[in-house]
Amino acid sequence: MLRPRIIPCLLVRNGGLVKTVGFKDAKYVGDPINAVKIFNEKEADELILLDIDATALNSEPNYKMIANLAAECRMPLCYGGGIKTAQQARQIIGLGVEKVAISSAAIENPSLITQAAEEIGAQSVVVVLDVKKGRDGYEVWTHNGQNNTRRSPFDVAREVEAAGAGEVVVNAIDCDGCMKGYDLRLASELRSVMHLPMTVLGGAGSLEDIAQLIRTCGVVGASAGSLFVFKGIYRAVLISYPNLAKKDELIRSALGLNEPNH
Repeated sequence: MLRPRIIPCLLVRNGGLVKTVGFKDAKYVGDPINAVKIFNEKEADELILLDIDATALNSEPNYKMIANLAAECRMPLCYGGGIKTAQQARQIIGLGVEKVAISSAAIENPSLITQAAEEIGAQSVVVVLDVKKGRDGYEVWTHNGQNNTRRSPFDVAREVEAAGAGEVVVNAIDCDGCMKGYDLRLASELRSVMHLPMTVLGGAGSLEDIAQLIRTCGVVGASAGSLFVFKGIYRAVLISYPNLAKKDELIRSALGLNEPNH
């Protein structure tokens, strides 16, 4: 059966691994290659890597960096940042990446989703919705949280599903880096308006937060950054990930499954 995925999310700026709070105050935390090696050892389900400046600065994807990370990565890898054409998506998949994540360009031009799906397969096309609470409800933002589209994420989710996306990542800007739990209302409401696989990002501060997301939304991707790179109240850098037994226990409990027969 399909199972929830627990997915570390790595943010890259100028080739270095960083962590943000509310999409601001990027703190350098290390070398992304080293992080990938550790997540390999810990047998992470999947890895999301986002170049947070590529779209905001209107720059091309860093193909050399992507190739180096893909060569090292032994789990499915999703890369996002600076992708504006189906040809770029194809080039990135050719480097050994399993999925490409498109945000601003896909929201501004949904036909890009269709073109990319035809080029690399719908299962490899992920659309990222960066969402923030506004006065009149949730709104989608683009360009690393700098541009407010003033559009509802629920409308955009329906649109990208119709355009042929294979997955949606919803990233709660208000929760980013706060480690106080996911925006469960946003996640559950988005879950109810589309049928695509969904990954939720922003806010996880404990494994219990991941369990609560799965209890609320069922089979989803639970992604986190700070949870897997920081330890303790002083946020010392220490990369972690639940071992196989702990992960299985968490998922089974969250889904309300009976203990396996022995």
